Amino acid sequence: MKLTTRGRYAVTAMLDLALYQHQGPISLADISSRQEISLSYLEQLFSRLRRCTLVESTRGPGGGYRVAQPLHEITVADIVRAVNESVDTTQCGGQKNCHQHGRCLTHDLWEGLSEQIEGFLSGISLQDLIEGDQVREVAQKQAENTVEFRQLAN
Repeated sequence: MKLTTRGRYAVTAMLDLALYQHQGPISLADISSRQEISLSYLEQLFSRLRRCTLVESTRGPGGGYRVAQPLHEITVADIVRAVNESVDTTQCGGQKNCHQHGRCLTHDLWEGLSEQIEGFLSGISLQDLIEGDQVREVAQKQAENTVEFRQLAN
């Protein structure tokens, strides 16, 4: 499968943004701190997310990012695609040239799996994710740990 750290981090960052959007624009530094994702990596991801109109930015003091669409309209698949990730599980990238310039024996199996994954990720919105009890519990612990860390650092 071709779903790498980039796709996972993009989904994590978007979920963080959705959880804290009631606080106004969220800085990438805040997301970086809570999710332990490199700030420079987040900047790259958010550049792509902005181009795909999943987020919008506000410049200046108090600036940051907001989710640009209703949470129920943004799916996990949208986020993964925005950062140029693929959920293709075929060896040939869907080109059907996996065995001596032709289809391999298991091509249809892996193509079907790719379709199942795409369907699964397309059926889960950011709204669905933030409504999960476990997501809220983890987010609360992350927020507490971030506050404790900042207090210790000062």
